Amino acid sequence: MAVDYAPNPNLKIWLDGKLVPTAEATVNVFSHGLLYGDGVFEGIRIYNSRIFECDAHMRRFYDCLKAIRMEIAWTSDQIVNAINDTMKANNCENGYIRLVASRGPGTLGIHPFRTTAPNVFIIVDKIQMYDPEMYEKGMKIIIASTTRNHPNSISPRIKSLNYLNNILAKIEAIDAGCLEAVMLNPEGYVSECTGDNLFLVKNGRLVTPATHCGLLEGVTRGLILKLAAKRGIPTDETILARPDLYFADEMFITGTGAEVCPITEIDKRKVGKGMPGPITKQLMADFRAYIQSGGA
Repeated sequence: MAVDYAPNPNLKIWLDGKLVPTAEATVNVFSHGLLYGDGVFEGIRIYNSRIFECDAHMRRFYDCLKAIRMEIAWTSDQIVNAINDTMKANNCENGYIRLVASRGPGTLGIHPFRTTAPNVFIIVDKIQMYDPEMYEKGMKIIIASTTRNHPNSISPRIKSLNYLNNILAKIEAIDAGCLEAVMLNPEGYVSECTGDNLFLVKNGRLVTPATHCGLLEGVTRGLILKLAAKRGIPTDETILARPDLYFADEMFITGTGAEVCPITEIDKRKVGKGMPGPITKQLMADFRAYIQSGGA
């Protein structure tokens, strides 16, 4: 049975330089972002009216634009100002930002340069990825059969509008009664989850897949590596196989929406003792402290 998950009608959306009501925030049906997934986006957190890791997000956004050869009319500073304007218009002190650049309307063909100027829009709203109880007790996940895109096909480092690869793995997770799934790369090694990066702890070492394993270099992932180094926790960015996940002492995911969430079961196998471990809890606490200190 279909369920109506309608967007908030009371939001103000920044669209191509103007703040407009949700109902007026529309794009042309000939937009290549809609027709072909030709565009990029950033998901960014707001904490205490601050844009979380703003510089890192802006660098990645413009790097992705460059990678797909899309030029927009606004500089990074102008986009940051637009985000702040949108936050104020929606009275949002703690929430989520979705920044999108979509190839503009064009011909019914994939030629990316037979289009008009790109559409750029900013949504600011609340977000809750997972039940609060999962952050205390942990969540269960699976390893999906859907393989992560080959980096030579479409690089996971480009945060593109085409998320069908991730969505197919997400469907597997939902069908299994989970909300997240690990995706393996074409060589069978661990890359990332459908929307989050993955960490495990083994013998006191914090381990995460290396970027060459085909994953998005998450901003929160990078912060956790810095916080671990500050704590003196040894870290490795390396190649991980399926058994490494089954043998882990602790496990957690990181992402803009997810923040830091412990994993306590994978493929119906307990992770460690089946509860969030000490290093996971320490890094979760350090992450919250970083936010509260204004580090964001």
